[in-house]
Amino acid sequence: MLLRDRLQTALKDAMKSRAVDRLSTLRLINAAIKDREIALRGETSAGEVGEAEILQIMGKMVKQRQESARAYEEGGRLELAEKELAEIDVIQEFLPRQLSAEEIDAAVAAAVAETGAASIRDCGKVMAALKGKYTGQMDFGAVGALVKGRLG
Repeated sequence: MLLRDRLQTALKDAMKSRAVDRLSTLRLINAAIKDREIALRGETSAGEVGEAEILQIMGKMVKQRQESARAYEEGGRLELAEKELAEIDVIQEFLPRQLSAEEIDAAVAAAVAETGAASIRDCGKVMAALKGKYTGQMDFGAVGALVKGRLG
């Protein structure tokens, strides 16, 4: 089943079961996807985003909520931090399993070998190869530092 279909099914189930918080988060995901589709309409004739882009959008949503939860915790607003963490749980249900540190190291090594990267200038090639294979499965901000460390 496609990710978009899984989201729609989950949205309908949340409506039927009256799971208000879950429904709210699923609607936020759909709104973010729709926003991206609207933005794409001006650039290209195709108005629908693909699976990889949906995973990217959802990964960004998780990262935003992690930052918000951290800020709320630092500010002593624990109830708001808990709400953000609950939203993260719902979003992550639809994301692929995150790779472990060992799997990430192996993936970086394979991408470096595959692209023939020899210097820090080849960092973009390696990152493109990783994004092509592992979208939604790793934090590319953290992986970028690993790639630079390996090439630099």
